[in-house]
Amino acid sequence: MDATASGTPTIQYHNIVDQTITSLVVSPPPTFQRQQRHCFGESTPGEFPLAANPSIVLHVLTGCNLDPQDLAKLEATCSFFRQPANFAPDFELSISELAALDMCRKRAIFKPMTEDEQEALKRRCGGSWKLVLRFLLAGEACCRREKSQAIAGPGHSLAVTSKGEVYSFGSNSSGQLGHGTLEEEWRPRPIRSLQGVRIIQAAAGAGRTMLISDAGQVYAFGKDSFGEAEYGTQGTKFAMTPNRIESLKNIFVVQAAIGNFFTAVLSREGRVYTFSWGSDATLGHQTDTSDLEPHPLLGPLEDVPVVQIAAGYCYLLALACQAGRMSVYSVGCGLGGKLGHGSRTDERYPRLIEQFQTLNLQPMVVAAGAWHAAVVGRDGRVCTWGWGRYGCLGHGNEECESAPKVVDALTTIKAVHVATGDYTTFVVSEEGAVYSFGCGESSSLGHNGDEGQEDRHTNVLTPELVTSLKQINERVVQISLTNSIYWNAHTFALTDSGKLYAFGAGDKGQLGIELVGQQNERGKPERVDIDLT
Repeated sequence: MDATASGTPTIQYHNIVDQTITSLVVSPPPTFQRQQRHCFGESTPGEFPLAANPSIVLHVLTGCNLDPQDLAKLEATCSFFRQPANFAPDFELSISELAALDMCRKRAIFKPMTEDEQEALKRRCGGSWKLVLRFLLAGEACCRREKSQAIAGPGHSLAVTSKGEVYSFGSNSSGQLGHGTLEEEWRPRPIRSLQGVRIIQAAAGAGRTMLISDAGQVYAFGKDSFGEAEYGTQGTKFAMTPNRIESLKNIFVVQAAIGNFFTAVLSREGRVYTFSWGSDATLGHQTDTSDLEPHPLLGPLEDVPVVQIAAGYCYLLALACQAGRMSVYSVGCGLGGKLGHGSRTDERYPRLIEQFQTLNLQPMVVAAGAWHAAVVGRDGRVCTWGWGRYGCLGHGNEECESAPKVVDALTTIKAVHVATGDYTTFVVSEEGAVYSFGCGESSSLGHNGDEGQEDRHTNVLTPELVTSLKQINERVVQISLTNSIYWNAHTFALTDSGKLYAFGAGDKGQLGIELVGQQNERGKPERVDIDLT
């Protein structure tokens, strides 16, 4: 959909005046010395060839979807791209800024914003539409907004189609499947009560589910609390169908993350809010564990736009889009070194992980496992840190790392996606190949998947190619695995054609596949009967 269809004024492209054929047939021009035309900024031996028709340049920049870095390079190399273009809607903006603004208006979360809200986001991002565009694109890339996705929760699973329809299956002891019952589902079943609501993001915790619509509204069902231990005393009341969270109705939410003791949400402006961390003020505010009111995350991130959040057992990671570079902040429990600051101390306020600057790595995707964390950089390198039990860090041992460390065994590939669980890590390459390492319980790593093979439960200390996924001849674009210390893990692999494959624990129906006899898990990836395109 273009900006016109959304009701937002578009950038006006000025037509070139048509000339008749006769007007183009003229007598040969007088002889003159040829002047070479260059683009040298303000000290030019000639003029920029397309300067007479800048609307053509604007149309090309917008139509080619150049990224913000390319637009900035154009401004740095030629004054034509820096000077005011004298085009609506803002005659003072340069061609590059206008192109960035027009591409922003094509993004789903930018379209509904008022002009004042757009200007406020521009100021928050650093005062440039190119920086706003970078912020929007970064969020889409790491969170699969507007795209199909699968969520392997603790005992239950969710699948969201590209049209925003939601299917749920697996354990349903708290009504977390949203079907109005407490019965388990062994096959994907659509949540009928959400008809007419387009869902763009989903999150699953122990006994609870959260869904986010394209209008920024949050729906929750299952246990009635936002923060508790997985087998705690809160959450004795159940909501068995999706209910809109009234306390978030004035916040346009684009992502949710459920930890063990808390829940966090991210607004479209890049602000982080948390629920129910507890009375020890671990996140800089003091709340009760049954608190249903969101509290802004205080500290350094109050004025820095965040594009992604990831929740571990008792800590939170935030991928921030600062004017100079992408960065990662962490807050919460530092046990095992999982906050990444070179120590094991807790942090009450978000703190910048400085190791990425030392490694000269631009973080693009973050993942928070129960006790360890991972990042994918723009150059495709993968870093892990935290508790190294079972080899989940991929460094060939089980030692803890209190600061991000590059996984040397993956330097020959360019990674684009990473997922972490309870002592388990998966990495997806640019070509769609999948690598896994860590704890092999429940066959959730996907290695040696033949039934009856004892070594399919073996722990893996360094990354290994998941050959069982290679054999399906599909390009994998997303991996999701259970991030819980209390539930046996299962794993989903989503392909670019919308096919979903599942393996690992399936004793509650969470694989979406019927198991026979005494089976309680599936070692090899098996196609789930659902089309997510």
